[in-house]
This record gives sequence, structure tokens and C-alpha cells, in this order.
Amino acid sequence: MAGRAPIRTNNSALIAMIADEDTVTGFLLAGVGNVDLRRKTNYLIVDSKTTSKQIEDAFKEFTSREDIAIVLISQYVANMIRFLVDSYNKPIPAILEIPSKDHPYDPAHDSVLSKVKNLFATESVTSGRQ
Repeated sequence: MAGRAPIRTNNSALIAMIADEDTVTGFLLAGVGNVDLRRKTNYLIVDSKTTSKQIEDAFKEFTSREDIAIVLISQYVANMIRFLVDSYNKPIPAILEIPSKDHPYDPAHDSVLSKVKNLFATESVTSGRQ
């Protein structure tokens, strides 16, 4: 484990959301929402008026905040900023792609699943050489 950055540990951490209104509302009703003293939220509601730049900015903000442990992002939204999602490689906050009501989950586009597949493919190749 030498050379790896230590994982931060806090007493509490937040879950951030980047998704459509129905998905975010469901998570807010479950108690995930937070507004800090500077009126910054831990979610972005994506609709037809939301630009890719706004999504990119929210993703960069959420992945750089110390108080966020998980970023949940609707898969169709992640596809809009796929280059950012695929290039993100830190363990915390973890990025999890989720389905939405209008856009079903497609495992072929899930960055976490593809990284796991690559890991197992690499392990099977190296174990086959022994």
C-alpha cells in the first residue's frame, strides 16, 4: 500500500447527488439533503435547462469537498460528462452511477463496473502466468 494517499476519516460525511428532479427529491425525502452556512447544497437537480458546464462544475465541487463521502450521479447525467467520471480515480468520495425513472441503467456505460472488470481481467492474466 506504499505510495497511496491516506483515506480521510471524519465523524460524519455527506452523500452528494447529481440527478433529475424525481431522483434528487426521493433522496432529499430520505434525509440526504444538506445546506451549509454559505447556502451551498450537496445536490444538483439536472433538467433540460442544465448545461454540461453546470454539471461539470458540480461534479468537480462535490469531488473536492472534504465533507462528501459518496457522489451519486444518474447514469444519463454521467454520460454527459463521461470524460470527467472516467478520469476520476480517488477512493473518496466514491462515485456511483444510478438509474433514473426515465433512463434505465446500462452496465456497459458504468465506469466503476468497467474498472472492476479490468481489475479482474488483469488478475486472471497474471494468475495464469504462474
